[in-house]
Amino acid sequence: MAHLFDPLTIRSRTLNNRIVVSPMCEYSSVDGFSNDWHLVHLGSRAVGGAALVLTEATAVTADGRISPQDLGIWDDGHVGGLAHCVRFIHSQKTLAGIQLAHAGRKASTARPWDGGGTITREHGGWEPVGPTSVPFSDTYPTPRALTSTEIMAIVAAFARGARRALDAGFDVIELHAAHGYLIHEFLSPLINTRTDDYGGSFDNRIRFCLEVVDAVRGVWPDRLPLFVRISATDWKEGGWDLDQAVQLSRRLREHGVDLVDCSSGGAVHDQQITIGPGYQVPFAERIRRDAGVATGAVGMITKAEQAEAIVSGGQADLVLLARELLRDPYWPLHAADTLGQTVAWPSQYLRAAHRDTPSR
Repeated sequence: MAHLFDPLTIRSRTLNNRIVVSPMCEYSSVDGFSNDWHLVHLGSRAVGGAALVLTEATAVTADGRISPQDLGIWDDGHVGGLAHCVRFIHSQKTLAGIQLAHAGRKASTARPWDGGGTITREHGGWEPVGPTSVPFSDTYPTPRALTSTEIMAIVAAFARGARRALDAGFDVIELHAAHGYLIHEFLSPLINTRTDDYGGSFDNRIRFCLEVVDAVRGVWPDRLPLFVRISATDWKEGGWDLDQAVQLSRRLREHGVDLVDCSSGGAVHDQQITIGPGYQVPFAERIRRDAGVATGAVGMITKAEQAEAIVSGGQADLVLLARELLRDPYWPLHAADTLGQTVAWPSQYLRAAHRDTPSR
């Protein structure tokens, strides 16, 4: 079986190990543009030894942002700053990935440290959109239900975002179909009560997701990997569940998706989640086994031995770390030391690679 520091080749790209920087919203953009914060945030995780660094959820339309400060890729002008980040990530022999996203009914909300909740038009907000006109909760804005024509326009926006990602030099695209954002909203029967071709049956509810995948795969070269992040369950009776996630994952594989990033939740405000170390790993294991597709495990993975066991035990092909990499950007280097693995350190940091080396 593979181990945490074994390489993994997906299409034409090889990850140096199985550790991936999970997308983490930074809420630090102006009009969707990346800046020095993004360069340092993403670049430091590349310096720290991760094999693949993924950007935060990057909006394919301006009204698809979660908050006004989200990163964006709806304009050609966004490419230059992102390309600067990619070049630095590549200089560390690390792959660069971008998560393309649309927030759907959870858009137009304040940053967490500003209290969250609805932002009014007077304060820079906008009208969000979704499968229906039902808001996420009483503290969220009321969305406008999308027409079929508008759905097709968003599909096209994902494709344009993918073209820009290619221009910026990214190696991997991940589509965000989790956490109650737009694609997940169509998947979940708790949210999607439409009666047209995009609602009702399982095939109808996954239609938008597959249309986005096909549109992106149509412009994203065959040589480059395509990931999809899903919520494997809504954590609520009658919602999207693991059995449906397995079925979707089979279809994603057939449509050219290389890896399913297995998260959960976010669809409804009254979900009941059972949380603990590695609590989402069984989702990745089941989907990997039953859908025949590579998976990534994410969620409360904090220890080197834990990550090693997930990969070596065949529960997932990759581990994605988020908060632990905020606490320690150099976690991969420290994990290698813990596991007795020899890995390359940045030349600038070599004098710190061995604690018993004297200072000069």
